Amino acid sequence: MDNILDFILKYYPYLIIPFISGFVGWFTNVIALKMTFYPLEYIGIRPFGWQGIIPSKAAKMAKISVSLMTSKLVSVTEVFSKLSPERIEEEIQPAIRSLAKQITNEVMQAQAPLLWNNLPEKTKKNVIKIIEAELPRVIKELMDDIKVNIEDILDLKSLAIAALMEDKALINHVFLSVGNKEFKFIEHSGFYFGFLFGIIQAVVFYLYDPWWVLVLFGIFVGFATNFLAIRLIFRPLNPVNILGLFKVQGIFLKRQDVVAREYARIIKKQILTIERLFDYTLRGPDPDRFSDLSKYHTDKLIDTVIAKSTPLVGLLNLDKKLVYIKNIVHYRFIEELPIAMRFVYPYANQAIDVENILSTKMAALSKAEFEAFLRPVFQEDEMKLMIVGAFLGGIAAAIQFLLFFW
Repeated sequence: MDNILDFILKYYPYLIIPFISGFVGWFTNVIALKMTFYPLEYIGIRPFGWQGIIPSKAAKMAKISVSLMTSKLVSVTEVFSKLSPERIEEEIQPAIRSLAKQITNEVMQAQAPLLWNNLPEKTKKNVIKIIEAELPRVIKELMDDIKVNIEDILDLKSLAIAALMEDKALINHVFLSVGNKEFKFIEHSGFYFGFLFGIIQAVVFYLYDPWWVLVLFGIFVGFATNFLAIRLIFRPLNPVNILGLFKVQGIFLKRQDVVAREYARIIKKQILTIERLFDYTLRGPDPDRFSDLSKYHTDKLIDTVIAKSTPLVGLLNLDKKLVYIKNIVHYRFIEELPIAMRFVYPYANQAIDVENILSTKMAALSKAEFEAFLRPVFQEDEMKLMIVGAFLGGIAAAIQFLLFFW
């Protein structure tokens, strides 16, 4: 027993090297990961400061992830093909009456207030009923046209990028959720790899002990643990049989089905929401195409109402006012339609089922295509992460030398 204690007391600075090396490997990996995602905004005085790699390149990372999604998983045509204009016409009925009354009152108050205020209530109601009866058809036909022209109206890529750029934390959330298991592996593997390297480090330093040997190994451990961890997440791409005993495959790639479900859930819940899809379609950043389509249908609506309201039309002097009436109706229609469409959201959520589309298609991707969904996080600044690990490893080793061997 005394001999064992003497051995430990004599060689403990060398015996603890593997444990310290393991800690350094774990710590450098944790710090490197934190520096990948945080802080969201730049902290410090340039050039002396830091911003997380992902947030600092939010626009580029958003474009990369969205390009993969829109090119490999989902198209705007596929999304809107699930919607039935007839069902939309049915679901929007609760909003039709108030919409018809509101538009009619505003048009008449703007163009013929004296006449409108003096009309019998029955006549007013008849006009409103005509519009009320025609509006569902207008909306149904408009939705038919939107489905046919959806590629020109809704830019799914721009929608998703805008959603991600609104909140840099959302980009982090997408990658952290999808790669949760892989990031935990990077943290934990840092200790195991560091410990193994530390055994070699202890033997070498015992035989040859200049201070720089320990520091050099610290730099190597910090660099190598990051390199190996990232490598093992994505390689081998396909399962490799080792001596017929077991199979090895990149950790991320083994979890394809699970990751696909998680990715689809996040995208549906926070990016391609029904609310955002409809809002972007009806009043997105470039609404001219939708405006032109809706103008055609609201003009037809007015023509129909005029044809069915002959007695009233004679009192309005329409030759001078028709253009103004059509413009007001169109303006109020495109302003109020997004609000009325909220009645359609429950049906649209069930019909479109973005989550199922994304999950099914992502699970069916080839391994090389699937890898591309998480790889950009590391690929963008992979070497920078390893250099950070090497730098921190060197500092930790220098402190270790000063504490135990100085």
